[in-house]
Amino acid sequence: MKSYRNVCMALLLIFAAPALVACKDSKSLELQAKAKKEAELKIAADAAFAATTTATRKAAVFAAQTSAARKAAAPKIKYNAGENPDFATQKGWPVAGPAPLPGSLLPSKRIVAYYGNPLSKKMGALGEFAKDDMLRRLKGEVAKWQAADPATPVQPALHLIAVVAQGAPGKDGKYRMIMPDKVVNQVYGWAREAGAVMFIDIQTGHDDIRAVLPRFEWILKNPDVHLGIDPEFNLIKSGKKPGTKIGTYDAADINYASGYLKDLVKKYNLPPKVFTVHRFTRNGVTNSKKIVLRPEVQIVMHMDGWGAPWLKRDSYKDYIVAEPVQYTGFKLFYHNDTKKGDPLLTPKDVLKLHPKPLYIQYQ
Repeated sequence: MKSYRNVCMALLLIFAAPALVACKDSKSLELQAKAKKEAELKIAADAAFAATTTATRKAAVFAAQTSAARKAAAPKIKYNAGENPDFATQKGWPVAGPAPLPGSLLPSKRIVAYYGNPLSKKMGALGEFAKDDMLRRLKGEVAKWQAADPATPVQPALHLIAVVAQGAPGKDGKYRMIMPDKVVNQVYGWAREAGAVMFIDIQTGHDDIRAVLPRFEWILKNPDVHLGIDPEFNLIKSGKKPGTKIGTYDAADINYASGYLKDLVKKYNLPPKVFTVHRFTRNGVTNSKKIVLRPEVQIVMHMDGWGAPWLKRDSYKDYIVAEPVQYTGFKLFYHNDTKKGDPLLTPKDVLKLHPKPLYIQYQ
């Protein structure tokens, strides 16, 4: 019986061996085919990736070359003096000053002012024209500025020269005349009638701003009355008569006036004061980097020079843009700017300046 089983097992092995071999060979062929297919797919994928990468690189190179060609072909923007934003950025604009407090006029509004004195027809538009005509003309200028920059509301203003520099020393030898309170109140009434704010402008002559400024607390304590000072007529250091030499203010003088306004704002719970400083020469303001910025006072460095458009732009660039303080202003002279046949700059012209002036004054 055992012998029979052995014979059967031998026969099974004889017949099963070819089948096992065939099965093994079939599996081997399948693995080889799979490996070949995977290799072919890898080669195809590598070729596709290489083609895509090459195409991408070619496209990138082409795009770069095209962009460079466009830049080279595009005409460079030609700026007049004072208009180049890159120059302004290089000099430090916009200035990192204190955030505007509630009630601040700047920078959300643009102030357009008539400057002068009602007792003189030669000092500016404020006194050159009769009151009703003057206010009508100011309203017209406000409308022009509003049309030129609809996004920035325009605030009208009357800028009164309340202390006038004199060629004669006067009784106190200070070469300046302080306007009577009656005149100041008269102009303040006009401003309120026109929905305008008012500026008290001081030309010290041989007096000290520290002695003159407190004289006007009675009017500056109003929320709609602001301040302007004029370095041209501050001649204590030189001892020269007003009109014979251009004067100067140092940062220390400006800081005193700014500090005085700050104290008024706190004392009377007022909105921030706008403080304009006229300037059109290098030495008109010294040590400008030392000027202190305060949340309660908004300082405007105001380009006060007259002449041809190119000269006014040059002055704005050299004395306002090149020495950043906080905000900027620009004066337009109806007569002095045009007496040699040059056109008066339009709002559109002035708005090309960079930074754009937020205080505009007509004299």
